[in-house]
Amino acid sequence: MEINDGDEDEFGFSRNYFLAKDMAASGKKSSHKLSDINLVDEQELRAEASNVEPKHEKEIESLMESYKSLYSKWVFELRCGFGLLMYGFGSKKALIEDFASTALTEYSVVVINGYLQSINIKQVVITLAELLRDQLKSKRRTPSRNLSKAQQPFNTRSMDDLLAFLDGSQVEENDGVVCVVIHNIDGPGLRDSETQQYLAQIASCSHIRIVASIDHVNAPLLWDKKMVHTQFNWCWYHVPTFAPYKVEGMFFPLILAHGGSAQSAKTAAIVLQSLTPNAQSVFKILAEHQLSHPDEEGMPIDNLYTVSRERFLVSSQVTLNSHLTEFKDHDLVKTRRHSDGQDCLYIPLASEALEKLLADMNQ
Repeated sequence: MEINDGDEDEFGFSRNYFLAKDMAASGKKSSHKLSDINLVDEQELRAEASNVEPKHEKEIESLMESYKSLYSKWVFELRCGFGLLMYGFGSKKALIEDFASTALTEYSVVVINGYLQSINIKQVVITLAELLRDQLKSKRRTPSRNLSKAQQPFNTRSMDDLLAFLDGSQVEENDGVVCVVIHNIDGPGLRDSETQQYLAQIASCSHIRIVASIDHVNAPLLWDKKMVHTQFNWCWYHVPTFAPYKVEGMFFPLILAHGGSAQSAKTAAIVLQSLTPNAQSVFKILAEHQLSHPDEEGMPIDNLYTVSRERFLVSSQVTLNSHLTEFKDHDLVKTRRHSDGQDCLYIPLASEALEKLLADMNQ
């Protein structure tokens, strides 16, 4: 039986493959473990990384200046109803914010930081609706028949009602436009399917324009054909900046590093600063209880509600639940079952880190 050259090559390839597998199987296994690696403290690693001297500054500055010639084109495309999607190596945060601050001065601009771990998409839509309402009031174009509905608080409306208001068929399109700048629309806070669907619906509203950036290699897989060409209506721009991802990487633990207590307290303090004073005070109650009762499994929710109401921080269980949702979304507070069966709240920080956090909050 004759074997032609093609069959012989295929046979040789198969034989080499199985020989390699046999050699790998017969080899000795390494005794090293990941836990044996001596990890550096995250705070120390970030400090060293911040001391790395930047390179090619002149070339990068020249590249950034070259993009400014595109600003007028980008504004024209936004006016025509398109969305702008920036991609390419390097942080595009400074570029997009420079474009927004210099070329979009006639519009209201809302910035969404998609690189954050958790984002309340409904609160974003409420903010957009409030800005648009203020624009319409200033131009006095809101029809009297819609006045009563316009006075209804936006935080009591459904997402469908809010999106219908942003689409604004009752007023002319030129009456008001809100530009939404989304840093990392493919980020962890926006990556789930439901949020992307809402963002696509927002982008398709007649009074909304989107300027966004992506960095993940699989970001286009977040959208289907309808979302890309009909709702987002993207104009794609390759704008590599070669700028470091300093801000975007701030909220991610560095590889080969473990977070120290100081770093954990610092991260929690940053999150708490974005919350309301009442929410911060509720968090303080929980923190003080945890420090004064170190042997307990946590603070019962009923007890937290009682103390918070006595201090006039919440008016109902619903208000407390909204604060707790924010805490849990940002991993500030967790829940576990007490030995008697009731749910208890605790802060996943060591006592040292929690004391530092309270000290920072009281300053």
